[in-house]
Amino acid sequence: MASSHCFQNPPELDPACGRGEVVEDFGGQKAYIAGSAEAKAAVVLVSDAFGFEAPKLREIADKVALSGYFVVVPDFLHGDPYAVGHPNPLQWLQSHDPEKTFEEAKPVIAALKEKGISTIGAAGYCWGAKVVVELAKAREIQTAVMSHPSFVTVGDIKVKCPICVLGAEIDQFSPQELVKQFEQVLSENSRVAHFVKIFPGVTHGWAVRYSDDDEAAVKSAEEAFADMTGWFHKYLK
Repeated sequence: MASSHCFQNPPELDPACGRGEVVEDFGGQKAYIAGSAEAKAAVVLVSDAFGFEAPKLREIADKVALSGYFVVVPDFLHGDPYAVGHPNPLQWLQSHDPEKTFEEAKPVIAALKEKGISTIGAAGYCWGAKVVVELAKAREIQTAVMSHPSFVTVGDIKVKCPICVLGAEIDQFSPQELVKQFEQVLSENSRVAHFVKIFPGVTHGWAVRYSDDDEAAVKSAEEAFADMTGWFHKYLK
């Protein structure tokens, strides 16, 4: 079932935000793209329930692009992000199945390869983390990052590529106990590099939904960004 944490601190969506551009078709999906087309490494960012028009998500995409990556943020919600006050959040979640989205992500990965991209990583937030872990299980990507994951089970953690898991101390959807189970499973597989971290004092969604006026929240989000990009630098470049 959906946790109330999934929909806290909703962003004000802005289709025009970001320094990149929106394209109507990238691997079959409308997408926000940023970074040099000449880049040899790419990162796919998969949004939370609020979709690809969230300003903080696009800000993250722009910053990742400045690190030398070609970045794609597909509109896997197809213009139907979660709206605050939705009469039936569970119904919304059922109509946006992340496992179905995983199938839609495959052509996006293929389109990157067609561009000559040699290494591809993916990062997912909340809802998007499930999509990313499915890509990691299927060997579609070279490395993965999940921030405050939702719908991810212990069984999902049997991935085939290096993975970084960033969890929150206060999270109804992925509580500390579950994140620690992820770490245990990953530790049992010496062939897959992993990094698991639980951020103190933060709640689900902290890495991509926070107030700029909250100094502690900004610091935690910046730390999560640094962990994510550091992971990509290690396994994509």
